Amino acid sequence: MIEQRRLLGEFVRTHRESLRPEAPAGRRRTPGLRREELAARAGIGATWCAWIEQGREVNASPQALGRLAAALSLTRAERAYLFELAGRRDPEAPAPDPAADAPASLRDLVEALPHPAYGLDRLWNACCWNGAAARLFEGWLGEGRQRNLLRYVFDDPSARILIPDWEDRGRRLLAEFRADFGRSPGDPRLRALIEDLRRDNPLFCGAWEAQSVAEREGGARTFSHPDDGALTFHQHTFSPADRPDYKLVVLTPAA
Repeated sequence: MIEQRRLLGEFVRTHRESLRPEAPAGRRRTPGLRREELAARAGIGATWCAWIEQGREVNASPQALGRLAAALSLTRAERAYLFELAGRRDPEAPAPDPAADAPASLRDLVEALPHPAYGLDRLWNACCWNGAAARLFEGWLGEGRQRNLLRYVFDDPSARILIPDWEDRGRRLLAEFRADFGRSPGDPRLRALIEDLRRDNPLFCGAWEAQSVAEREGGARTFSHPDDGALTFHQHTFSPADRPDYKLVVLTPAA
């Protein structure tokens, strides 16, 4: 946290010094805006502004940070960086559209890969996949199937056959999903999905109430395919730079 506050202070000071005062008068020893001038623009206290630049611990509200970002004339990427360093959620950040098509970068890469690969949207619906993934996950990605990964793992009987360590993998998957849920806990579609699964699936309900949270990790994934027998892959997960709320999941054959 100390290093993060230091980076925040340097970021604010550098951008303050890059701004021109509206009506410069006489010689100025301070490049750009003075702290008092930035504070006046942002409607915040000069002392509070100084403490931020000094890397001191300041409990800044999202609203105050938003005014500071506007006063500094930050771009969208710079504003996101400011909120990230401050450890706050930007109330004006646009909510990703869960109904949007998969980004072209994701679709193109999935189609180009020879091994099982698929894309997930922020509801963990499969938004694109290649033929190798459709063969591996016929119960999920086959013709006429529903596309939500959680519903497949917890509700579809074929998942229990395909995934040998089904219960452990299901709990791990849900802990990874909770990490994504924490970024948009007010999303009504996410909440509806969770409530449906809690009501209909005892394993999901118990695992959700356990409050486990985990980062999405790679590693070995073993499957018992009805036609191809025992298969082992290494799983890799990436997010497109243009749509970080989407995921690319690739399964490469284990040597």
